[in-house]
Amino acid sequence: MTERKGNISVNTSDIFPIIKKWLYSEHDIFIRELVANATDAITKRHTLSRNLNVEIPQGSINISVNKDNKLITISDNGLGMSEADIEKYIAQLAFSGAEEFVKKLKDEGAEDGQDIIGKFGLGFYSAFMVADKVEIESLSMNEGAKATKWICEGDTEYTFTDSTKETIGTTIYLHINEESAEFLNEWKLSETLRNHCDYMPYEIGVLDEMKPPQKPLKEDGTVDEEAPAVAVTPTIINETRPIWKRDPKELKDEDYKEFYRKQFPMDGDPLFWIHLKVDHPFTLEGVLFFPKFNPMKPQNEHNIRLYCKQVFVSDNVKNVIPDFLSLLKGSIDSVDIPLNVSRSSLQGDPNVQKISNYVVKKVAEALKVLFKKDREKFETIWEDIHLFIKYGCVSDPKFDELMRERVVYKASNGKYLTLGEYLEATPEKYKEKMKGKVLYFEKEKSDAALKNQLLAEGLLAIECDDHIDPHFFQHTETKKIGEETLQFVSVDSEIGNLLESENTTEEDMKIKDLFSNILAPKKEGEENSLDGNDVEISKITGSTTPAYFKVDEQMKRFAKMAQSMGQQNTMFPTKKTLVINPSSPLIQNALKIHEKGGNEALVEKICHHVEDLALISSEGLKADEKELFIARTQDLMQELTTLAL
Repeated sequence: MTERKGNISVNTSDIFPIIKKWLYSEHDIFIRELVANATDAITKRHTLSRNLNVEIPQGSINISVNKDNKLITISDNGLGMSEADIEKYIAQLAFSGAEEFVKKLKDEGAEDGQDIIGKFGLGFYSAFMVADKVEIESLSMNEGAKATKWICEGDTEYTFTDSTKETIGTTIYLHINEESAEFLNEWKLSETLRNHCDYMPYEIGVLDEMKPPQKPLKEDGTVDEEAPAVAVTPTIINETRPIWKRDPKELKDEDYKEFYRKQFPMDGDPLFWIHLKVDHPFTLEGVLFFPKFNPMKPQNEHNIRLYCKQVFVSDNVKNVIPDFLSLLKGSIDSVDIPLNVSRSSLQGDPNVQKISNYVVKKVAEALKVLFKKDREKFETIWEDIHLFIKYGCVSDPKFDELMRERVVYKASNGKYLTLGEYLEATPEKYKEKMKGKVLYFEKEKSDAALKNQLLAEGLLAIECDDHIDPHFFQHTETKKIGEETLQFVSVDSEIGNLLESENTTEEDMKIKDLFSNILAPKKEGEENSLDGNDVEISKITGSTTPAYFKVDEQMKRFAKMAQSMGQQNTMFPTKKTLVINPSSPLIQNALKIHEKGGNEALVEKICHHVEDLALISSEGLKADEKELFIARTQDLMQELTTLAL
């Protein structure tokens, strides 16, 4: 047996302690790096063999663990290496750039060395994060090649010796250190591989060498007790052809759903999906899913998995995918995204922005196609996708330009309309009054009676929520829809301008004074009450509602803005106006009882009850207001029933 010693071509002896120190927090990446290297070796052998017209076996990677020997073995049938190859690619080239980096690290006293491996070709040396000793046995595919063995014990000295390896490929032996003994557990190693290598292009088999022979299973899944025990075979842990590598034309809906269930087993089926595939000016493949939105479930920013040549890289894709698309789920595979050593964060590169723009464009185009070809489905899933679409329009000008006129709104007649369709639906007799305006009502807050009164006149209002819509409305008002610039106005602030039918009479003013004196009494020396709500009179066409509250549109928006910034409304209280309908029989009766005299207590209770009903019909009552309402209602009912006896 011949033996030759050598030294790794780097002048500093503490490269290994640095590797272990800086990468210890992610020491499970060693298996990813070594399997990725094995994959590259197999791919290169396949490419060279095709050029030489030589038949070769199917590529495979086998990993075995032996807890007693503290050994992990990784074997591939790739192109293999000669002693010269190992000398060049393992002992020399990998460290040629590292020396400069280590020097800079020491000179600057840097605290963050996350860029060592990978950036300087040190992927193989991640093995020393978990191993005290590493051995490589390899036989090159080159004709006449001689097998060789390389041994290194975590310092700059290494040894070459003869090998008895007879099959082309490379086998790496990792003598695991005490701190990394967890990887000698087959389950732990398999889970790590599934996390990082679940879609590698070649089969990865895992075997625990300590497992005793086992009896085979019958077709029904039960153990065949009569059969002799057989040696345990490796368990294949990966799927070699992920869905994004397949032709969309050969895929069925169930194929996409099955892939989604595997990735996100706790979710229901996705709403729909986009298959990404581009090869110029960069390479990118992937599938993005639109999940069903669950407001009760915390949103996770790590729903899109980034791969490089089918090797899992990261689920932190902030620099690749715009924030608004983080609500989507799925996988993206690209060789054109630059990565650091741990492959867990992205480095600046023009391709990153190009890829981001491409993904945004493809998402918008898919939504446009769905809107045009299957409007019914688009509307069916709108409640689940509207948040991210509106967020996208507000935050991304390109996405906004593509999607602005395809945003739909749920109207008071139950239909979904674009703003263009909404404007066309305005009755002719109201077109002048409604010019440049869009009526809206707040979901579960606005007075439903007002919405219905407008609907009876053919005037539609769109539904809005408390979260994204205030910002989205403000954004939309700065853009043009067709040739028009629009303004969103609430039904309570606008209904009087649209449907007020008559001028106020002397009797109407008496009603106003009555309610003002009881609900918003003036304080001495003041023209108006500062504590109570203002009171107005308005006769609305066809209205039977006794009263409603309206809030100035600008004041309402200011309050929403302050609320979104975490400010309390007590600092800038919103002034509300109680609008009384003098045509309501209840209001007229209250005036008659007042003018008759002798029962002012009942009149006061009626006025407060009208105010409470207006509050309930809009934003609802606060806890203390509910107690008052219940007490007043009980008193009122008792008095009315007493009068009826």
